[in-house]
Amino acid sequence: MIGRIEEKRQLRQLLTADEAQFVAVFGRRRIGKTFLIRESFDYKFTFQHTGLSNNSIKKNMRKKTQLEAFSKSLKDAGFSTDRTLNSWYDAFDCLKELIKQSKDTKKVIFIDELSWMDTKGSELISALEHFWNGWVTARPEKDVILVVCASATYWMMDNIVNSKGGLHNRLTGQIKLKPFTLAECEEYLKTKKISFNRHQIIQCYMILGGVPYYWSLLSKGKSLSQNIDELFFKEGASLQDEYDNLYKALFNKPDQYIKIIEALCSVNKGITREEICKKTKIPSSGDLTKKLKELENCGFIRKYVPFGAESKNALYQLIDGYTLFYNRFLRDNAYDDNFWKNATNSGQINAWTGIAFERVCLEHVSQIKKALGISGVQTNVNSWKCEANPDKGLLGSQIDLLIIRKDQVINVCEMKYSESDYVPDLAFDKAMRRKIADLQQATKTKFAIHSTLVTTYDVEENSYYGNIQSIVTGEDLFR
Repeated sequence: MIGRIEEKRQLRQLLTADEAQFVAVFGRRRIGKTFLIRESFDYKFTFQHTGLSNNSIKKNMRKKTQLEAFSKSLKDAGFSTDRTLNSWYDAFDCLKELIKQSKDTKKVIFIDELSWMDTKGSELISALEHFWNGWVTARPEKDVILVVCASATYWMMDNIVNSKGGLHNRLTGQIKLKPFTLAECEEYLKTKKISFNRHQIIQCYMILGGVPYYWSLLSKGKSLSQNIDELFFKEGASLQDEYDNLYKALFNKPDQYIKIIEALCSVNKGITREEICKKTKIPSSGDLTKKLKELENCGFIRKYVPFGAESKNALYQLIDGYTLFYNRFLRDNAYDDNFWKNATNSGQINAWTGIAFERVCLEHVSQIKKALGISGVQTNVNSWKCEANPDKGLLGSQIDLLIIRKDQVINVCEMKYSESDYVPDLAFDKAMRRKIADLQQATKTKFAIHSTLVTTYDVEENSYYGNIQSIVTGEDLFR
């Protein structure tokens, strides 16, 4: 298994715990949750079950079909009964009997895609509460380990992690599984005998993000461009339909979620809630708040309050690399088997690379801090912008990454994608000095401000080089 050292340790420790254990594992779809759990327990479970996607089940049959699938999993685990499951209370009663019959020292129960089982009016959560609170924790043996998992992170947060009902504070552990880092992707490629250099790995990350399943589809013996054409642009390519499947799997009515995503894809920077409403025609309401929170919990967007701003001025920004790539190159384009190989250095590609590289950097802030030698310094990672205002001496600036340090330094980070050593020029120098001047003028900060360049290769030393306080390279992002 690549990475996941701490997560695997946490799950393995459950086997030696003295009390019953209830753990929730969540994270975006395709991130490797199921694989982690199965590997951690050596594929040995007293009972395991995966909920069915409801997209292909008639609405009036969903509860019945989910219960029938649960009954089959009980039989697969060795529980023999002719009892028809009419409710989730019946289902968990049978699970109790299976646990009592089991000779396993630790009864490991793994329920995957739990959110799909929670169909309208199913009473799944109530039955789960009764199972855990009324039976598992009352057992003198204290030998049950219940691991629940779902890709619908927002559902897990609302119903399990932050439950206000009978499962409130019942979890004994939780794991939010994060995407792979660049270093983990590099390690994974080595196990697959795929030879990409680090610049190509960064390019690949800009497209696939750190989603392990997407990286598993890459083929050895092919260039990065060939792989991208195979995955996205050839007829029947593996990831052509992933976009629709991704959102349909997470949300019962995905259309408005996709509208929000497309609105965020249409701009390069973060935008306000009001701007989202204007672009999508979705009214500003509690329902919009819920949808934005759900997209944030699933790892597709981020919400942030710019440095010095009030919370009501929060901005929303798309951070999912795959979603950005799909919307820029596949959503409105006819498929061309060799599109990516032939699109090198086109205006469309060049516009995308800068934005996509920024997303990679935002996913690797800890590596940037390490390169700056401030891993142990308390920091606040933020962004900032101001409109031009001659009366206040402001020229207008946008800073996508600010690292505000406890040692009274602010790193103003400029992220630049380059195919070779970056050459700082007059335009870059003027833009950096303008941003620093605006930041000082608008915030009146007394902190020292360090201009920081994050780029893919090294930086050419010229007359502007000396004005850069700190440099972070693509190599640093792998450390």
